[in-house]
Amino acid sequence: MKSRLRFVGAPMAALAVAIPLAVAIPFAIRPPAQGPAFRHGAAAAPGIHMIKHVIIITQENRSFDSYFGTYPGADGIPPGVCLPDRLRGGCVHPYVDHLDSDPGVYLLHDNAASVADINGGKMDGFVRHAEIGCTNPRITCGRVAMGYHVASDIPNYWAYARHFVLQDHMFESVDSWSFPAHLEEVSAWSARCTSDTDPMSCVSSPKAANRTSRRPTPFAWTDITWLLHKHHVSWGYYLDNGATFTTKATEGVPTIWNPLPGFTDVGQDGQQSNVQNLTNFFAQADAGKLPAVSWVIPQPADSEHPPSRISRGQAYVTSVINAVMQSSDWSSSAIFLSWDDWGGYYDNVVPPKIDQLGYGIRVPALIISPYARPGYIDHQVASTDSYLKFIEDDFLGGARLDPATDGRPDSRPDVREHLTGDLSSAFDFTQKPLPPLILPTCPATTTLVPRPKPGCEGYVLLDFKSWGGS
Repeated sequence: MKSRLRFVGAPMAALAVAIPLAVAIPFAIRPPAQGPAFRHGAAAAPGIHMIKHVIIITQENRSFDSYFGTYPGADGIPPGVCLPDRLRGGCVHPYVDHLDSDPGVYLLHDNAASVADINGGKMDGFVRHAEIGCTNPRITCGRVAMGYHVASDIPNYWAYARHFVLQDHMFESVDSWSFPAHLEEVSAWSARCTSDTDPMSCVSSPKAANRTSRRPTPFAWTDITWLLHKHHVSWGYYLDNGATFTTKATEGVPTIWNPLPGFTDVGQDGQQSNVQNLTNFFAQADAGKLPAVSWVIPQPADSEHPPSRISRGQAYVTSVINAVMQSSDWSSSAIFLSWDDWGGYYDNVVPPKIDQLGYGIRVPALIISPYARPGYIDHQVASTDSYLKFIEDDFLGGARLDPATDGRPDSRPDVREHLTGDLSSAFDFTQKPLPPLILPTCPATTTLVPRPKPGCEGYVLLDFKSWGGS
């Protein structure tokens, strides 16, 4: 059973409804106004091997329009848009939301919610679906889906966009929620397996079964760390305040955001210890000894997953980026920052349909590197599969998670890296390297309400009891 993210001690009165998976519709994205065309099969940009350290930072539950919908030049919120409001009548326009912590109204964001929000390509179901279970027109349920933040709310994120690269066509890899999105991020697939040891027993699913104490390794297919280990490429998967299996995950990363220990191949090649505490990442950055590939995963309080505070999430992300920029490894690093799913918030761009699982709704994404094209908006279609493609092109000679070639066949229906954009085109390896942009973790001025406390401390407790996902 899927429980709701909520204020501790104040359970939500949200009702779940069963909606079957939609029939696949070949949605098409609007042509970009600028930026490179999608380069299927094209070679990575010359100079990619100047990047010795790839750092992937994953935050939670925001759509592109909710954070960058008013960013100049981006494919943002269309003028005059207004979504139907079943509960109150009329429609709801997008509105500026300065709240640091969104109200305790849970926005549905599983596969059924995505299907309902997209509504056959109309992109008008966000308010209507968010009102499921609501009966009181005086409360904000539904309408919260149309709230968006502006530069003065999240100044650090906008500063990274202005100085480096903003991606405005980054889509969730799977048309579902956080857990399958995190599976996709490390393996380019989300599946259910009948056997923990037989990769051929797996079938595509946006409703993958999470690991449990009785079934600790249910992911039998191959993840990217198999190829990294095979090619002697170092990696680390860093957990903010470690891992947790408790029901009240106010500290530590819950299993749904920490899937690598559940992959059979991680145990087969003895790489379990590479999943480690984030404190090690800071120490390695300080020593100039970051691995080739790093993933940085937040604990709930730092994740920006409503109702967690945006200010605290931005402070956490800034501290990670500052650590890289202050390291001797900065000169050869590429940081990819994105959010795992749309969280139920409005977005205007129709996701392309590439296979049974994806893509999902658009999310914010930034590329930060000395070689990132400064102030560039990358319009090409991408997903976290693009991160894997970049890693493979940089460190693995273009090897792919391909059952025909990776030495560990599984039953995945396609090679996702062949279907996604090439992020190397967002870099200019001939330019003078960009200097570090060290930002205050807690900006002196902000329009977030209430005004964040000094140090951005304080957060809303989250209850993860009986989670099937969020």
